[in-house]
Amino acid sequence: MSQTPTAARAAHYYVPQPSLYPFILSGGLFLLAFGFILQMNKFVPGPWLMLAGVGVILTVLHRWFGKVIYESQSGAYREWEDKSFRYGMIWFIASEVAFFAAFFGALFYVRNISVPDLLGMLPRHDVTLYPEYKDLLWPTAGGGPKAAAFTPMGAWGIPAINTALLLTSGATITWAHWAMLKNNRRQLNLGLFLTIALGVVFLGFQAWEYHHAYHELGLTMGAGVYGATFFMLTGFHGFHVTLGAIMLMVIYGRCLKGHFTAERHFAFEGVAWYWHFVDVVWLGLFVFVYWL
Repeated sequence: MSQTPTAARAAHYYVPQPSLYPFILSGGLFLLAFGFILQMNKFVPGPWLMLAGVGVILTVLHRWFGKVIYESQSGAYREWEDKSFRYGMIWFIASEVAFFAAFFGALFYVRNISVPDLLGMLPRHDVTLYPEYKDLLWPTAGGGPKAAAFTPMGAWGIPAINTALLLTSGATITWAHWAMLKNNRRQLNLGLFLTIALGVVFLGFQAWEYHHAYHELGLTMGAGVYGATFFMLTGFHGFHVTLGAIMLMVIYGRCLKGHFTAERHFAFEGVAWYWHFVDVVWLGLFVFVYWL
C-alpha cells in the first residue's frame, strides 16, 4: 500500500531547492575582506567596498533566514530535521568552546609559564639575559623603558555588575523557556524582553569600561601582554554577547507574531543554549581575567 503524501514527507529529510544565496554571501564576504585589505593599505575604495560587503551580507542573511523561517512555519521540518538542527547547534557550541579554550590557554601560558620563566632568567651567574626586564610580575606590560604604564582592571566594579547582569539574564531566559513549555505567551515575551534588555545593558557597561580603561587607566591594546590578553578575551566575549542579543531579538519578534509551540520551538532553544554558553564563558573571564 502506497504512503500518503504527508506520510511520505514525514519519512524523508527535507531538502530545499538549490539557491544562489551561498554564492552571493561569499561575494559579500569577499568584498568585505578585500575592502579591509585596501583600507589597511590606505586605498580610497577600501571603506566603500567594506560597506558594500556588509550590505550584501545583511541582505542575504535577512532573505535567507526569512526563507528558513517560512519553511519552518509551513511545516516542512519534522523529527529528522529537528534532530539534525540540534546536532548542528551542539557542534557549533562545541567549536565555540574550543575557540575560547584556546584564548584561556594563551592566558594560562603567558601568566603561569612564560612570565615566570623570563623572571627566572634575569640573573644567571655573570650573564643577564634580559636586562630590560625588572620586577616582571603579573599583570605586566613587558618591563623595560618602553613599557606602557597602566592600572589593571579591578573585579569589583563594572565587571561585578556585568556578572550580575548576565547571571540574571540566564535566569530570565530559563523563565521564558518554562513559559514556552507551558504555552504562557505573556510570560514568554516578558522573559525574552528582559533577557534582551539585560544583554544590551551589559554591552553598554562594557563600552563604558573600555572607555575608562583607555582614557583613565592607560590600559590599551598596546599595554603589553596584559593589555593584549585582556582585550582579546573580553572583546571576543562582547562580540558573542552582541550576536546572542541579535538572535534573541529575532526570536522575540517571532514570538510576538505567535511563532513556536510547546512541542516545536528549536530556534528558541538553540538561542537559549547559546546564551547560557555566553554566561558560562563570562564567569570564567570574571574569575581568571578580573579577579585572580
